[in-house]
Amino acid sequence: MRVMQRNLVVGLRRALFGSCVVLGASGTAWAQATPEGEQQATNLDTITVTAQSRQQELQDVPIALQVVDQQLLDDVAAENLGDIDAFVPGLVVDAAQPTQPSFRLRGVETNDFGIGTDPAVGIFVDGVYGGRGGGVLLPFLDVERIEVLKGPQGTLFGRNTAAGAISLVTRRPQDETEARLRLRLGNYGKQYVDAMWNIPVSDVSAFRINALFNHSDGWFQDGATGKDLGGENVWAARAAWQLRIGDNTTALLSWDHESLDQNGRVTTGIVPLPAYPQRPPVPVDPDDYLDPRKVPTYSDAENAEWRTFDGVTLIVDHAFTWGNLTSTSSWREYDSMNQTEEDGTNRADLYIDSVNTESNETFYQEFKFAGSNARLDWVAGASFFKEDARQTSEVNTNTEAVDNIVRNLGIAPTPDGSLFGFTSLLAQMNGIPVSLVGDRWNERFNNTLSTTAYAAFGDVIWRATDKLNLTFGLRYTRDEKDFTWLNTPRNAPELEAKLALLESLGFFAALGQMGIPITRELLTFDMAFIDPPAMVNKGVLVRDKRSWSDVSPRFVVDYHLDDRTMVFGSLAKGYKAGGFNALQIGPAFENEDVWNLEAGIKQSFGRFAWNASLFHYRYDNRQSVRLIDPDPNNPVDIPRFVFDTGDLEATGIDVDLRWKVTDGFTLDAQAEWIDSKYKDYVTPEGVDLDGEPTGEPRFSASMGAAYKVDLAGHGELRFSARHAYRGRSRCNAGSDLQGDCGVNALLDIGEARDRTDLRIGWTAPQGHWSWAVYGNNVFDNQYVKGLNTYGRGPLGLVGATITEPRTYGMEVAVKF
Repeated sequence: MRVMQRNLVVGLRRALFGSCVVLGASGTAWAQATPEGEQQATNLDTITVTAQSRQQELQDVPIALQVVDQQLLDDVAAENLGDIDAFVPGLVVDAAQPTQPSFRLRGVETNDFGIGTDPAVGIFVDGVYGGRGGGVLLPFLDVERIEVLKGPQGTLFGRNTAAGAISLVTRRPQDETEARLRLRLGNYGKQYVDAMWNIPVSDVSAFRINALFNHSDGWFQDGATGKDLGGENVWAARAAWQLRIGDNTTALLSWDHESLDQNGRVTTGIVPLPAYPQRPPVPVDPDDYLDPRKVPTYSDAENAEWRTFDGVTLIVDHAFTWGNLTSTSSWREYDSMNQTEEDGTNRADLYIDSVNTESNETFYQEFKFAGSNARLDWVAGASFFKEDARQTSEVNTNTEAVDNIVRNLGIAPTPDGSLFGFTSLLAQMNGIPVSLVGDRWNERFNNTLSTTAYAAFGDVIWRATDKLNLTFGLRYTRDEKDFTWLNTPRNAPELEAKLALLESLGFFAALGQMGIPITRELLTFDMAFIDPPAMVNKGVLVRDKRSWSDVSPRFVVDYHLDDRTMVFGSLAKGYKAGGFNALQIGPAFENEDVWNLEAGIKQSFGRFAWNASLFHYRYDNRQSVRLIDPDPNNPVDIPRFVFDTGDLEATGIDVDLRWKVTDGFTLDAQAEWIDSKYKDYVTPEGVDLDGEPTGEPRFSASMGAAYKVDLAGHGELRFSARHAYRGRSRCNAGSDLQGDCGVNALLDIGEARDRTDLRIGWTAPQGHWSWAVYGNNVFDNQYVKGLNTYGRGPLGLVGATITEPRTYGMEVAVKF
């Protein structure tokens, strides 16, 4: 069935490509053959962007830039950034955990959920830096467009845009009354409602209020209980007030709120389990792995994920005779918790979970001056950023699972290889009704972060001639970080109380007299699930304070060959501040630097436009924190998170096109080819990957087609189809160790991916009513995203996560 589905996808892709070629070859003849009285296709709609901190037409911006508009968001029923990455080649968003997402652009990513480092892809909302990942993957509320800027954007967007920037632009309050209500119902218990009300208060002010509710049951069910696993449950609101103060000043005050409370990420165990109390074999044989798409999922944890978010932004624009001043002030705060079962079973003797808790507060202030004259178009300004964050990373298990780890390690001086089980047996044989088996066990890392960042920037476009523009930009940034680690001793209150009771009864003294080598000290230890080197600092607060500075330049030359064609070349530096490994006491890493050389062309012929950009970048000191097996030769060693840096370089090309074939028929396509390789990099396991691929696929692409049918006074029908393709990951020896690629013939992690979305909608003549039916991933292609190897060494367990199945639903909307 999967082979047949893949063949069908390939056939559709070829058919769509073939139709594009036929249409392209016969476009002139078709236009000439249009029946008299039927309107021919008009020009493409102009797309205005603010990618360079100034309003410009998309075709005049010398940057590799893809715009995701409201229509595309509707076509694919997108609810957050994780729903659009397939349709933006080169962009990968891991949104399985909204409170711990990751973003990759052109193969550049920061793979670290700790607060010690920052993301390499900057997320901005109305020009405000979103901060770290835990507070950026929020529901779309009244988003007008999304601008995805590929490549370093240090002089334009400031902090942490080494890979690029994603800029979300929301709608401002308008001076006319407007309202909208939309209801979406779908499979897996999908219920989605959003509403908007724009209210003019006077001639100079207006309110705009948005709210949404989103719920689904999830597409996993527990194989033993039938309980729903996964799913969504979130509500959010946005209120904005815009005020004109005189003829030259406008103020926009907005407030955003989100409340997320849902089940956590689902892990499916893929190791065959023997009957209790037998344990899975160690080491795990990858050839024995099961297919997570075909086996039941079991869970005995209260997987949970929640977040409360609030943000307030004040933007004041004032026009002078010489230019404009914009003041942007923003305060954002979120609290979150993410508990995830790591073992993928419902057996208490194999139980292990992880919990990440964060509290984050940021303040951002920017002053931006902009102006232009006959020859110059300039932007200059300064910004201040302050962040205070707290994070707790925990591991939870129980003494029965710890006993199994001890057995696998072979370190217990007892006949059956256990500690707590054997001690319990001895106590009960001596008439003491105490069991040490099954008691809770917790280990944790506490971190705090205080960041202060300052920046000054400028970007000038010099119109040297009517056709030639020269751009020079420069940003100076200074980041100061104060970081702390606290690795606390194990927390097992029930166990400690029982051990104290046994000691008070003279139990351990009696064992010593009998020559049995079990003491209370032997039973009081830490498994060090998170960081063995931290053992020497147990209970000790460790602090480090450092600062990093950077100067990021940008040079651009663009030349208009004619009114339709622009060519450009650029050299830009991207920067991300240094930081700390939150889960390993002591290590700090230096700045990330990306130098990007790019050359491109942008061309428009009225109904058809295409852009291409050839790039090469060098990425130094890539920051990462990874979970590794500290001794690959010891199959039962306890994994730990380690500090990992390295260099890489890549060469590639981005291409996009838009074609308005007729007034009712449009086509678009986007593609990226990239060759990304490591340079001077040895993994923490000791594998030399110099010259090896980083894992980034060579090719990814998306294409879309839409057709409108005028129903002659009865409204309009619109058909849309979108297909996305992401090529096979390019594996290396390091990715094999991490379980990110390959694995075995059954679990082809990193295989090529296809996704097709369809939508049919009807809109009433005046646009007041509309309905639609949609299907996402209509061919039901599911892929293994990756392996969870947290319990592979100590417990012989491996879990897997998989992509979403086919979803579908209907949508009804009313607006006036």
